[in-house]
Amino acid sequence: MNSARADVVVIGAGQAGLSAAYHLQRRGVDHVILDAEDGPGGAWRHRWKSLRMETVNGISDLPGIAKPAVDPREPSSEFLARYFRDYEEELGLSVRRPVKVHSVSREDTDPAGLLGIVTSDGDWTARAVINATGTWTRPFWPIYPGQSTFRGRQLHVADYVSAEEFKGQHVIVVGGGISAVGLLDEISRVTTTSWFTRREPVWRDEEFDARAGHDAVALVEERVRRGLPPQSVVSVTGLIWTPALKAAAARGALDRQPMFTSIEPGGVRLAEGGFQPADAILWATGFRAELEHLAPLHLRGPGGGIAMEGTQVASEPRVHLVGYGPSSSTIGANRAGRAAVAAILKLPGISPAATPVSWG
Repeated sequence: MNSARADVVVIGAGQAGLSAAYHLQRRGVDHVILDAEDGPGGAWRHRWKSLRMETVNGISDLPGIAKPAVDPREPSSEFLARYFRDYEEELGLSVRRPVKVHSVSREDTDPAGLLGIVTSDGDWTARAVINATGTWTRPFWPIYPGQSTFRGRQLHVADYVSAEEFKGQHVIVVGGGISAVGLLDEISRVTTTSWFTRREPVWRDEEFDARAGHDAVALVEERVRRGLPPQSVVSVTGLIWTPALKAAAARGALDRQPMFTSIEPGGVRLAEGGFQPADAILWATGFRAELEHLAPLHLRGPGGGIAMEGTQVASEPRVHLVGYGPSSSTIGANRAGRAAVAAILKLPGISPAATPVSWG
C-alpha cells in the first residue's frame, strides 16, 4: 500500500499539538495532524467533571486567536473540548481522527531521509515528526507488596469520576502532586480519607512569579538535556496553599503520612507498624510520556530518558517532542510548539511559504 506524504506529521491534537500546527500553518509548511481521540479536546475530554476552569491555568491561551470568555465554574472537560473544536475550525487545521499511530521508523540510513509512520488509518512518510501525545494514556501504577490481595477498589486518577461514589468508605490517596491534593480536598468533603506520599510535600504560601516558574522549568529542562527521565514541574515548584486546600487542611485531609510498607486485604500496613483499614486506594501517582510508537527509533539513552536539545531529540533532529519534560506544563506547551517549528524550518527539504499566513 502506498504511503501518503507530508513534510511534517504532528501526532496528537492537544494543546501542544495544536500550538505546533498553528505555527506550521502560519509558515505555510505542508503538514497533517493525526489524533487518536474521537473528537477535539485531547486528554481534557476525559477529566473528571468536578475539575473546573478556575483551577486550570493557561490552558486556553492557544496562539493566534483571542482567548474566549471563561466561566470559572464550567468543567474543564466541557470548555476545552468546545474551545479546541472551535480553534481547529477557525484555523482550518487538518486534524484526522480517530487515528492511532502504531510506529515511527526511519525509511533508510540517510540522516536527512524520510520517516515512516504506520497508523490505524494508512501509512505516511514525512521529513519530520512533532510528537505531542502527552501522558494521559500511560498512568503510572507503583507496585507494592500485597497489592493484589486488596479486597477493596484500586483506581488511578485517570479512572476517577467523582467523590460521590466513595460516600461511606475510607479512601486512601497516594501521591504528592496537584491532582492528589485536589482530590483529597474533594473526597474529604463527603467521606474520610488518609494521605500517603513517599516524600514530605513542599508547600508555598504564595503564587510563584514568572522568575520562579522560569527557574523551575530550567531545572526540568536540564534533566532531559542530560538524557534523564523528566520530572514534573510541580516537583520543583512545590504545592501552593489555596483557600480550598487550607480548608482541606483544617478538616485534617492533608495530614500526610509516610508511605505504607505493604497492602493487605483490608487496608495498608503503616510505616511504624500500625494498620489503616481502607475501602479504596486512589493512586494519584502521575503519568509517563506516551512514546511507545517511537521505539523503532531507539531514542532512549543509558539514563532511561531521551536526551533533548530544546524540543529536538539530540540523536534524531527530525523528531521533536512537545509536551515532554519542561514543555509538559500548560504554558510550556505553547512555547514548545513554536520552538519545534522554528527548528524544523532549518531541516533540508522543508519549504515554508514565502509569505506567512495570517488570520482575521
